[in-house]
Amino acid sequence: MRYADLEIDLLRAFVAVADAGGFSAAAPLVGRSQSAVSQKVLRLEGILGQRMFDRNSRSLGLTLEGEKLLAAARQMIEFNDKVVRELREPRVEGTLRLAISEDAIPRQLPGILARFARIYPRVQVDVTTGLSCNLVAAFDEGKFDAVIAKKDRTSHRGRTIWREALTWMARSDYVMEAKPIRLVMLPIPCSYRALMIDRLSQANLDWRISCTVSSLLGAQAAVEGGLGVTVLGSSFLGRGMRALTADEGWPALPQMEIVILSEGAQTTELVRPLVNFLTDNLVVSGDNAPDRIGRDVSYLHA
Repeated sequence: MRYADLEIDLLRAFVAVADAGGFSAAAPLVGRSQSAVSQKVLRLEGILGQRMFDRNSRSLGLTLEGEKLLAAARQMIEFNDKVVRELREPRVEGTLRLAISEDAIPRQLPGILARFARIYPRVQVDVTTGLSCNLVAAFDEGKFDAVIAKKDRTSHRGRTIWREALTWMARSDYVMEAKPIRLVMLPIPCSYRALMIDRLSQANLDWRISCTVSSLLGAQAAVEGGLGVTVLGSSFLGRGMRALTADEGWPALPQMEIVILSEGAQTTELVRPLVNFLTDNLVVSGDNAPDRIGRDVSYLHA
């Protein structure tokens, strides 16, 4: 018996909806409208004769058949992309020295890099993490081939691949103090530190440093422990923390931008597939989630 073919395009739409948690959130991931994504999933369900999602007014969840398909769909998409890349792109191999700021997509990055390693087994990625300012300085000294870091607002360097709202955050039971606000800070130089001081001073709010930490994860832990308030990207908001809002008197904050820096013809062919893979695999869901930036690697020769 000959079965119907499963189209990769339909599987991409299905996986995007499963990952994003809804049709609206999945639409920008596959570059289609919400209605087009919905039609693709309906077509897939028609081919298989099964419903992939339980739909109701409050939530969207996978059915048992949908859960079975999801793992297979990921494998099929990955294999399809691997074959196309091998036939259309030059053979990519070598060692890529990659530095990644602690700001950059902390939850999704390990899985994305693991999938990249499976598709490009001949590329060895040596990853270093740290604070943006230190990594950019090391990149300028030639220690890295590419750096994914927080954008310096005084510079136009790099291509933006990620945006995220900055948030005042504190322990979940925090109540704004009448006395000077206790702040958790990183040492100089740190743009978060300068931003906190600037915004609180403009709002005529007194503050003092209660704790200085050496990493963003350290700042997160200090806040969860009740040592003070800090500013971080919204993805660092943990279960034991809460966002502090303008309604409570906290000053407005800008978005944070994550850029990738890469210069030098020797590493272009190694950097390009990684950049493409990152921008293709960043998942966005919810109004406060980071924004996915479309693929554009023209900056590699800038």
